[in-house]
Amino acid sequence: MSVKYVNSGPLMSAAVVHGNTVYLAGQTGKGATVTEQAKDCLAKVDALLAEVGSDKSKLLQTLVYLKDMSDFAEMNAVWKDWVVPGHTPARATSQADLAAPEILVEFTVTAALD
Repeated sequence: MSVKYVNSGPLMSAAVVHGNTVYLAGQTGKGATVTEQAKDCLAKVDALLAEVGSDKSKLLQTLVYLKDMSDFAEMNAVWKDWVVPGHTPARATSQADLAAPEILVEFTVTAALD
């Protein structure tokens, strides 16, 4: 089975496809609030999934990292508006020290291709 690297750079690829599974790198977004950043992150997820021939109805797992767990409800409000009802993936949310101080939320997604 082949492996396809999408938007590959020196440190990571934006996505990796192996068989019928796509693994996305963690997606961060722009904005001053968790809501703004989460919406931007998930728009990036949509774009990457479309680039490899998948979409959010085929999510398998999502890992969510929040800078502060007190933002959990705010992130969940964005998530509920974005995710496809009946196609919610396995998911975990953790508090984490993210890569830069302005990053409030990050999504890492695994999805099926068919």
